[in-house]
Amino acid sequence: MGILDFLSGQFIDVIQWTDETRDTMVWRFERQGHEIKYGAKLTVREGQAAVFVHEGQLADVFTPGMYMLETNNMPIMTSLQHWDHGFQSPFKSEIYFINTTRFTDLKWGTKNPIMLRDPEFGPIRLRAYGTYAIKVSDPAVFMREIVGTDGEFTADEISFQIRNVIVQEFSRALAASGIPALDMAANTKDLGALVAKAIDATMIAYGLSIPELYVENISLPEAVEKALDDRTSRGIAGNLDEHMKWKAAEAMAQPGSAAGQAMGMGMGAGLGMQMGNMVQSGPWGQAPQPVTPAVAPPPPPPSEHVWHIAVAGQVTGPFSKAAMGRKVTEGALNRDTMIWTQGQDGWKQAVDTELAQLFTVMPPPPPAG
Repeated sequence: MGILDFLSGQFIDVIQWTDETRDTMVWRFERQGHEIKYGAKLTVREGQAAVFVHEGQLADVFTPGMYMLETNNMPIMTSLQHWDHGFQSPFKSEIYFINTTRFTDLKWGTKNPIMLRDPEFGPIRLRAYGTYAIKVSDPAVFMREIVGTDGEFTADEISFQIRNVIVQEFSRALAASGIPALDMAANTKDLGALVAKAIDATMIAYGLSIPELYVENISLPEAVEKALDDRTSRGIAGNLDEHMKWKAAEAMAQPGSAAGQAMGMGMGAGLGMQMGNMVQSGPWGQAPQPVTPAVAPPPPPPSEHVWHIAVAGQVTGPFSKAAMGRKVTEGALNRDTMIWTQGQDGWKQAVDTELAQLFTVMPPPPPAG
């Protein structure tokens, strides 16, 4: 091998792209002066495509594989440049690598509520959100319609536009579906497929496809949700009788509990009333006999306090309240006399007890003899 052949081999380009990001959709291969040597090696990995742009025109598109950049591999470039079969000179061209894998977990959502007519609630407002995935389906169209000359194009640069398209078609599909608001949770999969199909034509025009579109949630305004909760609570009240019977049976199953005791007393009272009705109706279907209602005995009178008196270390008593009153009249008991009765906290002066009322009115002096 001659020295010229050796040097020629040393200058053959290797063109490739290893993506280290998670959101780059398009990356331009940078070459000083965009000069590419004839016979350079082009490596296109799985999940990629390479697009040649020559003098502002889209040229050849390469799918995954390894290529020698020669006339037989670049038919459009050869036609544009009028290359002959023996052409081996360097040429100028821009090479863009396109990421053709799926970009997943992209978010969409309604910025404003969607107005529609619900068959059950009438006019109603709904909000919705979800996720979607995009994929470059036609690299040439994507380059021509979306990317242009952007040397590094990310998914964020197109996601805003796609979200607008999704929300517009979702609003239209939701309004035309006629699905009641209470049944939408069971139909989110169908709604997602319906929206994906509706926006398919727009995505094709961008060189993209939407392989996945999910409706994660459709929500009502807070006021409507609260009204629905109240309506559900009223619906439960329709079975209140059965609920109370069950609670009563549960309480009876625990005889030691307060609820069980109260329930037992209630049942005893109920049985007593039933037996009373049976006695009133008479045996063997006879006519009921008049029953004189029982008169409850009066309650026992409250027990009266009795008092003890302490004078000069001597204790006398017990005395009734009437006797204590007579002692006041006789002068044997005054305000400062120490007295005690059961339940009182120690000895106290008479004026500090309930007998203080005996001293409020002093009797007049006795008449002269």
